[in-house]
Amino acid sequence: MSTTVLFDVPGPKALRRHRVIGIVGVLIGVALIAALIYGLRSQLGWDAWSAIFTGQAWADYFLPGIVNTVQAAAAALILASLLGLVLALGRMSFVRPVRWVCSVLVEFFRAVPVLMAMLFFYYLMVFAEPFATLVDPSLKGLVGVIAGLTFYNGAVMAELLRAGVSSLPKGQTEAGLAIGLSLGQTRRIILLPQAITAMMPALVSQLVIIVKDTALGYIITYPELLRSATNLSSGGTNIIPVFLVAALLFIVINYALSRFAEHLQDRMRKRRGGKAVTIEEAHQGSFLADEGALEEAVDQHHHA
Repeated sequence: MSTTVLFDVPGPKALRRHRVIGIVGVLIGVALIAALIYGLRSQLGWDAWSAIFTGQAWADYFLPGIVNTVQAAAAALILASLLGLVLALGRMSFVRPVRWVCSVLVEFFRAVPVLMAMLFFYYLMVFAEPFATLVDPSLKGLVGVIAGLTFYNGAVMAELLRAGVSSLPKGQTEAGLAIGLSLGQTRRIILLPQAITAMMPALVSQLVIIVKDTALGYIITYPELLRSATNLSSGGTNIIPVFLVAALLFIVINYALSRFAEHLQDRMRKRRGGKAVTIEEAHQGSFLADEGALEEAVDQHHHA
C-alpha cells in the first residue's frame, strides 16, 4: 500500500520505547539544570540579586541600555527597510547595469559579517578624514552600529522582497497589464505590497535579529544593553544575575516586537482582503489585494 509519509507509523512497542526515551531525556535535562543551579547557589542568593533591584542600577545602567538598544535597532530597521526596498527594485530593474550593481551590493553585504561592517564604519569615523570630524565622538559608536546593521539587513530584506515578488502567481502581473499598468507600476502597486505581507514572518524574524545584533556594539564601546550590564557587573555586582536580567530584557523586547508585527500583519490582511478594486484606484496607487480583486478590476475595465 502506498503512503505519503516518509517513515512508517510507530507500532505499540516503538511508541513505548519513544515514551521511555522521552522520559529519560527529560529527567537527564532536569538533573543537569539542578546540578547547575546547585553549583551556582553561592552566586544566585539574595545577596547577589539585591544590588540589581536598586534605583541606581536601573537608572544608570539597565534603562539607558534599553533606550540605546531600541534607538539603534529602530534607526537600523527604518534605514534597512528603505535600502532593502531600493535594492530589491534595483535587482528587478529592466536596466541591466542597475540590476548588476544592485546584485553585487546585495551579495557583498550579505557575505560580510555584521561585526566586521560595524568595525569598518566605526574606525572609518575614528581615523579617516573627513569622516572623523563630521561625526561627534559621542555618536561614533551609535553610527557604527546603525551603519553595520543597515547594510547587512538591507541586503537580506532586499532578497526577501525579491523572493516574495517572484513567488506570486503570474496572473497578478497579467491582470495588472490588462488594466493598463506598465510592468514597473504593476510591480510597485500590485506585487510589492503583496510580497511584503507574504514575507512578513521572515521580516519579523529579521527585526528580532536586528535587536539582538545591537549587542555587537559592545565591541565598539556603544553603551547598549549588554555593554551597560557589563559595566554594572564591573562595579562589584555579581555578573551572573546581571546577565540573566539583561537576557530577560532582550526576551521581553523581542517578544513585544514580534507581537506588534503579528498584529500589524493581521491588520494589513484584513484591510486588503475582499475589497473590490477599480481602475481609478489602481492608477492612483491603491493596493490590489489578491487575484480575485484583480480579475474583478479587469472585468469592470472590459465592461466599461
